[in-house]
Amino acid sequence: MLREHHLPVKRTARWFALGPASGAPDQLWIACHGYGQLAARFLRHFEVIDDGTRVIVAPEGLSRFYLGETAGSHVDSAVGATWMTREDRLSEIDDYIGYLDALADQLARDYDLSGTKVIALGFSQGVATVCRWVERGRTRVHEVVLWAGSVPPDLDLARPAHPLRALHPILVVGETDPYATTAAIEAHHRLLRDRAIAFDAITFAGGHRLDYDTLRALAERWR
Repeated sequence: MLREHHLPVKRTARWFALGPASGAPDQLWIACHGYGQLAARFLRHFEVIDDGTRVIVAPEGLSRFYLGETAGSHVDSAVGATWMTREDRLSEIDDYIGYLDALADQLARDYDLSGTKVIALGFSQGVATVCRWVERGRTRVHEVVLWAGSVPPDLDLARPAHPLRALHPILVVGETDPYATTAAIEAHHRLLRDRAIAFDAITFAGGHRLDYDTLRALAERWR
C-alpha cells in the first residue's frame, strides 16, 4: 500500500536587503515577492525608499523553477520562485512560516529593533504568504500591506483576536490590474467588513506591479 511520509530537513534560504547593515533603523520592511519572481529583482523596486533610515528585506520563496515552456536544456531559461503550490500545500505553508520567523529572529540579532516599526508587505502571491505568517507565526509586526492580492480563504478571520483585526491592513491595487476586477475587489472588501476588519484601500494608475509613488507615500506615512 502506498503511504505518504514527511521528513523535515535543513535547507538554505536566500534573502536580500537594502539599507544599513547594523544599528537601530526607524523601519524594518519584510517584503514577500509574487509568483515566479526572484527576491533580488523584486527588492530593486524598493530602492526608492532606501534613504538610510530603514532596512528593507526580501526573502525568496523556497521553491525555484525554470520559467517558460522551453524544451530540453534550460541553460538560457529565466528562473523564478514560488512560496507554495497546491501539492503538499500544508507542509509548504508550515515551512515558509517557520522560515519567515527564523529570518525575523536573525534580523533581531543583527539590529536593535527595540524602537523599530516592523512592516510586512506582500505582493501578489506574497499577500497570502504574509497573511498566513501574521496569523500563525510568532513574529510581531506593526503594519501590514497587502498589494495586488487577497486574504486567502483558509484564514480564521472569525477568531475574535485575529491579528489582522488589530493591524488595520492597507490594501493596494492598480486601477488597471487585470487580476483585480471590480467584482473581486468588492468581494474582498466585503469579506473583511463582514469580519469587522477595518482597512485602508489605496489605488494607483497602473497594473499588476509595484508603484514608486505609493511606496514613497507609505514609507513617509510611518516615519
